[in-house]
Amino acid sequence: MKRAALGIQMHSGWGVVVALSGAIKSIEILDRRRIVIADPAIAGTKQPYHHAAQLELAEAEKYLASCTATSSRMASMAIEEVFREMEKRRYRIVGASVLLASGRPLPPVVKILASHPLIHTAEGEFFRHAATRGCEDLHIPVAAIRERELDKQAEAVFGNEARRLRASIASMGSTIGPPWTKDHKTAALAAALILAGAQ
Repeated sequence: MKRAALGIQMHSGWGVVVALSGAIKSIEILDRRRIVIADPAIAGTKQPYHHAAQLELAEAEKYLASCTATSSRMASMAIEEVFREMEKRRYRIVGASVLLASGRPLPPVVKILASHPLIHTAEGEFFRHAATRGCEDLHIPVAAIRERELDKQAEAVFGNEARRLRASIASMGSTIGPPWTKDHKTAALAAALILAGAQ
């Protein structure tokens, strides 16, 4: 089986997954899709900490635990679809990268809910963590890469080829068609780093 890697860029309740294979000079996008990991039937799940901030602490903690279980389950199911599709096409996923923001540790829930900036930070971490759990449930090794360090890591791994790789990824939209947004490009570069590390 050929090797493939996943790059995952998350937002509030949804994200982008890109599956990539090939060597640096012949990268192939195998799959790209939008995944939804917030249940619209549950109030507030796209912004769970915003919703929890309106509740008493015990109720907020119970609500967040329920949202965590639901989003993790939805992420597992969405990533498993990609995993099974790759298996059918004779590709083995050797790893995944979930892109991070700052990656700073968060304080306890009571302090998060008292601070609007921390609520936003916690929500970003919430959905990235769900995607990470989705990969781990399938025994896919996961590496976290800070988005702002992505270019620096690409240069460290690929050297002089990093610029060519970024240009190649940027131009892929004209070959594979839309959507090919900044999220897709960033996820693809992260997947290329994972693939390079696995070879």
